Amino acid sequence: MSSRARLMWDDGVTAYDFGSSHPMDPVRLALTMGLVRAFGLDRAVDVVAAPAAGDSTLRLVHDQDYLAAVRKASLDPRTADGAYGLGTTDDPAFAGMHEASALIAGQSVGAAEAVWHGEAAHAVNFAGGLHHAMPGSASGFCVYNDAALAIARLLELGAERVAYIDVDVHHGDGVQTVFWEDPRVLTVSLHEHPRTLFPATGRPEETGAGAGEGSAVNVALPAGTGDAGWLRAFHSVVPELLADFRPEVLVTQHGADTHFDDPLAHLAVSLDAQRAVQASCHDLAHDYVDGGRWVALGGGGYAVVDVVPRSWTHLVGIAAHAPVDPESAVPASWRDEVYARTRQLGPGRMTDGRTPGWQPWDAGYDPADRLDQAILATRRAVFPLRGLLA
Repeated sequence: MSSRARLMWDDGVTAYDFGSSHPMDPVRLALTMGLVRAFGLDRAVDVVAAPAAGDSTLRLVHDQDYLAAVRKASLDPRTADGAYGLGTTDDPAFAGMHEASALIAGQSVGAAEAVWHGEAAHAVNFAGGLHHAMPGSASGFCVYNDAALAIARLLELGAERVAYIDVDVHHGDGVQTVFWEDPRVLTVSLHEHPRTLFPATGRPEETGAGAGEGSAVNVALPAGTGDAGWLRAFHSVVPELLADFRPEVLVTQHGADTHFDDPLAHLAVSLDAQRAVQASCHDLAHDYVDGGRWVALGGGGYAVVDVVPRSWTHLVGIAAHAPVDPESAVPASWRDEVYARTRQLGPGRMTDGRTPGWQPWDAGYDPADRLDQAILATRRAVFPLRGLLA
């Protein structure tokens, strides 16, 4: 297996553009790649552009009639069919929508193929992580579910155990839906509680069905959860599950919208805690996955200058085994790029100045604490189904 990480990148992914008034501004992708280059990380990884996913690949997850509807709206956005979630406020149709969406999906599928075939131990597609798209509809800014497609391709290649860890602030509902009855895929989502945030799913009692019962895990966090609580929740659930499941590949989704500056959600997580979870995912891949096979994806994130590029540049550095020191100054060349593209001033350092820590679960819990109640609800709902102690 190659020791070099792979970064999936094609400039064409920035054509995934819902319009100037939409919060998912593709400048976040261009700025992330610019910051990766400013730190020289493009020389520490193999930068590869995979082809767009074709229909045979897209059909691993998506219905044929939905693909036809996306293609039609892509040619003429005026024909977008709301029955397929297209032409809505969240998912407005745009010219070239199919091509841009399929290209992003192709990068995630290419990342999965690279780690499965031993061409790279780790592969990153920060343009991916579009986890809300359903088999037959667009949802939540997501047209094609590249995360589910990457997992489905791994199963097609012969994988028998794939773990998916989603730390976006929103529930990874599309991926959960696709693999709801599949015991080969363990889906774990940590997200803001559905009482206060889209998509209003992801309660702890959602644990899968049929042969897949116990394969869906949801940690619904109280609004306002900060670094210590977020990290405590992650470490109280994820490592124990991975140690038991022993996946052949770990796929992770790193939406940056848990950040306290994100305008669309209500958690209070710092860049430094996001980086800590990225590093933990890397370590868990090496601890519990043969060959350390790890596919890391982006996701949400709508503080497109101050947060997203720094968070995902840390992700690339960690995957490349060339981590960026949080105390590093942001290169002036990149700050110039930020101003040229957005007329905003970019952040000065690769840190929010936090040193996040957490209390481990085995040190005890407080039954009156809302965060501990959330963790305990998840453990009680799913751990016994997997033969683990709650």
